[in-house]
Amino acid sequence: MRILHLLVIGILVFAAAYVYRIKMESTVRTERVLRLHADIREQRDAIAALRAEWTRLDAPLRLQGLVERHLPLKPVVATQYDSLKNLPERPARLVQPGDPDPIGSMISAVEAVAAGAPATGAPSNSAAASNAASTGPDTTGSVTTPDQTPAATSASTPDAASDPEDAQ
Repeated sequence: MRILHLLVIGILVFAAAYVYRIKMESTVRTERVLRLHADIREQRDAIAALRAEWTRLDAPLRLQGLVERHLPLKPVVATQYDSLKNLPERPARLVQPGDPDPIGSMISAVEAVAAGAPATGAPSNSAAASNAASTGPDTTGSVTTPDQTPAATSASTPDAASDPEDAQ
């Protein structure tokens, strides 16, 4: 019987300690919730103060005074506007609608060299060839040096194009 009494007393002490621990945890959590509520209230007050300051800074009368004091602006006069018919003509297009894209052909030439295909310097189709011949400058991405002609550069390989003395 004594063992049973000691066992019950031990269980009661353990239960009391467990209840005390739960009470302390709930007290700590309650204090944390109260602190969070106080922090939220402080943040809301700070937001309200910032909104009030923004409203004061954004007031139209205050801004008008700052503009008059610091900016030399003049009122807009109706004669400052003009009709669209008095605008100059649009400049001529450099690339016609049916012509191939010169930048695209440069990219294709660079990709062909990177892929290991020999760079011919000539555009891939006849329309691009006539466009390159009519516009003058080489748009295939090859580089000409002062002592090389464009034909010599376009016929050279990538290794020869990097060394002008070997290409001659």
